[in-house]
Amino acid sequence: MNNTLLAIVVQRLAMGVFILFGVSVVITIGVEFLSGDVCSAILGQAAEASTVAACQAQLGLDQPIHIRYANWLYNVVQGDFGTSLANKREVGEQIGKRLGNTLYLAATTAMFAVPIGILLGVIAALYRNSFIDHLISTSTLSTISSPEFFLAYVLMAIFAVNLNWLPAISNVDSSMGFWARLEVSALPVITLMLVTIAHMMRMTRASIVSLLASPYIEMAKLKGLKPGRIIIKHALPNAWSPIIQVVVLNLAYMIVGVVVIEVVFVYPGLGALIVDAVLNRDLPLIQGTAMVFAAVYVLLFLLADILSILANPRLRHRR
Repeated sequence: MNNTLLAIVVQRLAMGVFILFGVSVVITIGVEFLSGDVCSAILGQAAEASTVAACQAQLGLDQPIHIRYANWLYNVVQGDFGTSLANKREVGEQIGKRLGNTLYLAATTAMFAVPIGILLGVIAALYRNSFIDHLISTSTLSTISSPEFFLAYVLMAIFAVNLNWLPAISNVDSSMGFWARLEVSALPVITLMLVTIAHMMRMTRASIVSLLASPYIEMAKLKGLKPGRIIIKHALPNAWSPIIQVVVLNLAYMIVGVVVIEVVFVYPGLGALIVDAVLNRDLPLIQGTAMVFAAVYVLLFLLADILSILANPRLRHRR
């Protein structure tokens, strides 16, 4: 078992290194194809060509793309993400400040979304094909089908504009206390919850329902056990493997896929940071932020594989 897990970890980490390398290449080429550069963004479209050329030479943008990428990769391997071209600040410092905010948003969302999503999935499976099941499934399907920005603006209109209960702009600050920070970030947390709860609920329901036709479940029914006890004591433990996978992948989404939500609520996280970097054509900041996103995704995929094996007795014994 330990050797199998070790082999999986090594394999996934090796694959992750190649993924990170591929992401860095794609990001570098993609930014190169964008119109303009950081000098044009700083100096404006009315700047003279000689002034723009001098700015490019000062920032090293006049060098070929493969030379700039090789220099950046060499520095990253040594732990140096470089300096922002737009504000001359260290990329690692900017990412560090924003990463904490994004992790807080993801952790707070997960604290509420994971138990609610699993509980709704168990209830829907327990009362499958009933009014309660249809109500839960229809509600969650509606949230999945709605674009994130649409949900965000609807919640903002209701709770911030009409009811004036919550702030529309999530101006989070490290000096805030727990309750003040929770109030300021409530709307982006609720928006993320509506999306992620739907995925976790549907996977939990599907996993449990697929197991209800198993022989050991039929035996439990013949023994006269109540449906709730059958689902919780017998079906749910064997359904943990796919549930854990969808939970961990939703955690990855909470960290990596929050760009739209952070922009809508002006939340100072990594998503808003990379949007600003793209607008300024700030290649080192774009590359550094993209590497953090990709690394989080790779590590969470690895965690999902390991937890799925550990949570499933059949997979443990087979391996």
